[in-house]
Amino acid sequence: MSRRCELTGVGPMIGHNVSHSNIKTKRRFLPALSPATLQSESLGQSFKLRISNAALRTLDFKGGLDVFLLGAKDEQLSPRALKIKAQVKAKAKAAAQAA
Repeated sequence: MSRRCELTGVGPMIGHNVSHSNIKTKRRFLPALSPATLQSESLGQSFKLRISNAALRTLDFKGGLDVFLLGAKDEQLSPRALKIKAQVKAKAKAAAQAA
């Protein structure tokens, strides 16, 4: 399983450990990923995704999974998140047609 956020696409970054004597050794900065069950209001379903803690705070700020997915770029999303986004778009389009 890759260490990449399914919603924001954040992955490992590379940097240096710097010792007191200023010797630099390579290291990886891994994102803080956690499994989260997210509820979609329009679909009435819950989805289990592996997202970063920063993405979880962003979801709360934006107002939920549906709003976040509709505003997100497709390049950042995982294939599972892209399927959810397509479902949300189809549901929103059907609701707009009915209204």
